[in-house]
Amino acid sequence: MLLRTAASDPARAAVVERDGSVDYGRLAARSLAIAAALRDAGVLPGDRVAVLLRRGADAAAAFFGILAAGAVVVTVNETLRPRQIDHILDHSGASALLSTAEFLDRLPREVGARTRKLDVADVPEAADGEPCPRIGPDVAQIIYTSGSTGLPKGVTISHANVWAGMTAVTAYLGIRPTDRIASLLPFSFDYGLNQLLCCAGTGAALIVEHSPVPQRIVQSLREQEVTVLPAVPPLWLQLLGTEAFRQEPLPSLRLLTNTGGRIPSEAVRKLRTAQPQAALVLMYGLTEAFRSCYLTPERADRKPTSVGQAIPGAELLVLRDDLTPCEPGERGELVHRGPTVALGYWNDPDATARVFRPNPLRAPGTPEAERVVFSGDRVYRDEEGDLFFVGREDHLIKTLGYRVSPDEVADVLYASGEIVEAAVTSEPDEVRGARIVAYVVLHERGDLDRLRRFAAQELPRYMQPGRIEPLEALPRTTSGKHDAATIARGVAGGHG
Repeated sequence: MLLRTAASDPARAAVVERDGSVDYGRLAARSLAIAAALRDAGVLPGDRVAVLLRRGADAAAAFFGILAAGAVVVTVNETLRPRQIDHILDHSGASALLSTAEFLDRLPREVGARTRKLDVADVPEAADGEPCPRIGPDVAQIIYTSGSTGLPKGVTISHANVWAGMTAVTAYLGIRPTDRIASLLPFSFDYGLNQLLCCAGTGAALIVEHSPVPQRIVQSLREQEVTVLPAVPPLWLQLLGTEAFRQEPLPSLRLLTNTGGRIPSEAVRKLRTAQPQAALVLMYGLTEAFRSCYLTPERADRKPTSVGQAIPGAELLVLRDDLTPCEPGERGELVHRGPTVALGYWNDPDATARVFRPNPLRAPGTPEAERVVFSGDRVYRDEEGDLFFVGREDHLIKTLGYRVSPDEVADVLYASGEIVEAAVTSEPDEVRGARIVAYVVLHERGDLDRLRRFAAQELPRYMQPGRIEPLEALPRTTSGKHDAATIARGVAGGHG
């Protein structure tokens, strides 16, 4: 994919960073040089090679270089600490770690004592050679989930999965060679990595911004004339809190995309008002199947709480506990089938067997070996076939005999206009079974008493938070989502 794009237009900008840019010709040459260095170091096809680099041109070249060597990419989030890094290196069995001495020296202790370190600073800028031949079912990468509920699992992704995900997304988003796609999310996050893949597949430019400051992000979007802006809900809420984004449309911006969680419907309305020239595509996915569905901009205006319909090439089932299909309006588990279904969890056959199962609705002619992903997410489908996310089965709050979706409670809190962010969780309660707790970041003019009165007025008693805790900020995972486990433990508010 990369070599094809480089051959057609080597001078086209590939990765643009604050201190310069790399074109596709140089990115391809650098990738082949990294592949040659790995082979010289004894890395064999199928070996796992970890990448611990700052997001940018070298990290992109390392991703493609490892694949060119026939090895398996294990991208490590650059913000992780040694304990988490060691877990990923040990669990994946990485034979080598691509990083820099400068990066590793900044860590509080040595990592990967049994893993060979290769410094990309020592790799030449270019080398000759051909990529090691691979076929669709071969493993391309292992993506480690954020691990907000414990040690992360490694999701095993094939070359066919990578290709199917990239082609589906570029098709339904209409990505063009002239696009300039913002890179605000880590490559270790499948959503963040796919922005690189979409660029390599189409010839678009990846615009890398590292600053977490919303004002600086908006400035970069304007200066770099970004056309496509992908983000996750917490980042959208931060941008909406920034006057330069909320009140000054960015003329080059034509497309906004969201996944990694549901944006509150009130925030959807504000996004459409803030950047009216940009189409908004709401998406839902899970690492085990990459991307499941998307909501077109027209439907987003009409159904802002929906997650849409299946991506091209996929089929989404909504099943009861007895594995029969749900009727429209009936809640069930979302089950994904299609070419983006991953191979399973790396070195975890028990977890693989629980999540990756035979298709329970196998039609005549469907291979018996076909596996589908049981997402653990509760959804329902309306009469038009659009899906609505209710919540994860293990995240629903059981209180006063009801099952309550935290997202549904958060939506009402956002509608009050008093808050910037909210995360809803629960704590044990002898009478209710569980008491709903909301952690919120108040708007600069927000008032906690008004918020409590609004919740009491708009929510039935069983859905009302028993406690609303104001915080300066909500904790996040390494992929930028709200850290549900930390919030649930009450650590953020000092209740742990």
